[in-house]
Amino acid sequence: MNRLIKFSAALLIGSATYAFALTAEEVQAHVEKAKAFCDEKGVSLCVEEFGKKGGMFDQGDLYIWANDFEGVITAHPKKPLKGKNLYKYKDKARNQVFKNFIDKVKTEEKGWVDYVWAHPTTGKQTPKSSYVIGIGENQLIGAGYYKQ
Repeated sequence: MNRLIKFSAALLIGSATYAFALTAEEVQAHVEKAKAFCDEKGVSLCVEEFGKKGGMFDQGDLYIWANDFEGVITAHPKKPLKGKNLYKYKDKARNQVFKNFIDKVKTEEKGWVDYVWAHPTTGKQTPKSSYVIGIGENQLIGAGYYKQ
């Protein structure tokens, strides 16, 4: 299914905010761009930017979040999660999502993590994959897409 058809279908079901399905390539490119921003500007400044609703890395359903290696959210532009520790959070499939993000970065520096998450338009638990990468010594950033 091409992007135009996906966009049109989303508009028909009334989903203006989540108007198109992201691809793995788009998500990975967004995270890599955010990582380069951190390398250039420093971790503190980039984490501040990632937390801004409507900021340069908040593009509708494509946005960057950050958490430290203890599982504490340090930036999220969509939900009031900053400061919350989600290390022990488990999804409906019993995946310890944020622990898995941290483990991926600590063992491989970057990569994909699969889990399930509530879809923003349907509310249904939906398979999702996020690309994560480390920034600084104790932080990671990521973005994801729903698998359809």
